[in-house]
Amino acid sequence: MHWDLLINDKRFGLEHYHDPKRGSRSDFQRDYDRLVFSSPFRRLQNKTQVFPLPGSIFVHNRLTHSIEVACVGRSMANEVAAKLRHRHGAEPWVHKLDAIGEIVAAACLAHDMGNPPFGHSGEKAISTFFSEGPGRVLESELTPGQWADLIHFEGNANAFRLLTHQFNGRRPGGFAMTYSTLASIVKYPYESLLAGDKPKFGFFTSERDDFVRVASELGMLPLPGPQGEVRYARHPLVYIVEAADDICYEVMDIEDAHKLGILPTAEVKELLMGYFEPERRDRMARVMAGVTDPNEQIGYLRSSVIGTLVEKCAETFALHEDEIMAGRFEGPLVKRIPEREREAYRRSEELSWNGIYQSPDVVDIELAGTRIISFLLEKLIEAVRFPQLNYSRLLLAKVPQQYDVNAPTTFGRIQAAIDHISGMTDVYALDLYRKLNGMSLKINN
Repeated sequence: MHWDLLINDKRFGLEHYHDPKRGSRSDFQRDYDRLVFSSPFRRLQNKTQVFPLPGSIFVHNRLTHSIEVACVGRSMANEVAAKLRHRHGAEPWVHKLDAIGEIVAAACLAHDMGNPPFGHSGEKAISTFFSEGPGRVLESELTPGQWADLIHFEGNANAFRLLTHQFNGRRPGGFAMTYSTLASIVKYPYESLLAGDKPKFGFFTSERDDFVRVASELGMLPLPGPQGEVRYARHPLVYIVEAADDICYEVMDIEDAHKLGILPTAEVKELLMGYFEPERRDRMARVMAGVTDPNEQIGYLRSSVIGTLVEKCAETFALHEDEIMAGRFEGPLVKRIPEREREAYRRSEELSWNGIYQSPDVVDIELAGTRIISFLLEKLIEAVRFPQLNYSRLLLAKVPQQYDVNAPTTFGRIQAAIDHISGMTDVYALDLYRKLNGMSLKINN
């Protein structure tokens, strides 16, 4: 792959309007601003990251997480760009590398926009509704690819759909994002038939041709599947977006768990100190000795850890640039950083799994979210399949017009139901669940 092609500000759906002239903002900056001012991005403030939405103690939601990922991603990308500019200084396209930070920041901002309510348990609830629940009866009505899309439902693929699909009444190209920003959010650039046992893929069958158009324009490497399925090597900037996400959710989840009293201060201190050599640990201990607030101490350590991981991931990207550009690099950047930091990150993952993701509050969210989403899917999919029924007519009247509940195909109507549910906030999904169950009804005396 070649940077000259990979960095492309052509807008999806507005190709015939493409104007290479630059104003006060680049097209990649416009991507970022367009996302910030969008309704789907604002709705992330009421979508669970890991812990229940805040009461007296503020923890991260999808919105704050995405903003932090964008900050970390921009910093990492700028470090990478500086190294690449030095390496490729004689190339006529070297100026394009200046845009890497802008592209990555926009992609980071968008990376979770396709996630349904209730965190990752929401994705699992949608996929298991079809693989284990009432949705199993639909398999015979769908193609193998469409069925694979549903039983492997993936928020990343849904983000690509959200950004590119022309919903009812909307303009062609969805958000009309630049090709480079779109490609930089697709962590798994292959279709669902190649997902295997893991619910990981990059685009639904309905957006397969759209992704191929973007990938071909950018010169991404095609890696066809065994039966000719669509598969590509990642756009190189995906590695930076992924690393920023990995760093933020791992380190920030630990800080949130500490604030909530799930993890003790001493354990978190020891864990985060493990990212540094002994001399620096001594200096950091002296700094913390002047601070009495445990949350401030952990905040200082968190900041230091993020700075170190950004530096090491940027170095790793630059070191392995040739492998990345050839589509041969395997695994995420955080798994290829130097041993001390890599081992500390592994211990963080272990603590998160055992001490955070199995905690009662997190499990309660998963149980409730699964119940709510499964119920809403059952009711909405029944309504779009049998719209002539009285209950269906009443329920479909509540669905926003942008979702094509009258699509000509069964899969299209199912997607309309999923589009609606995945766009809901936790609060709205819970409220609708209660209303449909008759538990939240206003009746005047």
